[in-house]
Amino acid sequence: MRRAKPERRELLPDIRYNSLNLQVVIQHVLKRGKKSVAAGLVYDAMDLIKERTEKNPMEVFDSALKNVGPAMEVRPRRVGGATYQVPMEVSVDRRTTLAIRWILSSARERSGKSFPDKLASELIDASNETGSAIRKRDETHKMAEANRAFSHYRI
Repeated sequence: MRRAKPERRELLPDIRYNSLNLQVVIQHVLKRGKKSVAAGLVYDAMDLIKERTEKNPMEVFDSALKNVGPAMEVRPRRVGGATYQVPMEVSVDRRTTLAIRWILSSARERSGKSFPDKLASELIDASNETGSAIRKRDETHKMAEANRAFSHYRI
């Protein structure tokens, strides 16, 4: 294990919408260091959201992150030779990180079309409480609920 936690890096907000969460999404879309390509893909998706919903794309994005972020998750805890799945509350940072990760992975799994189109569809679905990212959140909540008996083994 590490001796000390690494210090968190200072992240600047994105250029167009001045949002830290959108900048984190751009960082997660990033492949092989091509940040301008990743930013272009995310901004194209935001333009598609504006076109399809006629709402502010940042409102759709924020509601999608809020809807997908899990409140509870299970963490493994070893007690006397047995490993229990202990339900724990999720911190705000981890909640947004998991939401971004789940939205992007489910957008990549969608069939056909271009990536901006898939990402826009997934964000719209997540803001409407549908889609595979929401299903992932529900599975996580069900796991936490099913293992509620082990909650006295809190870490």
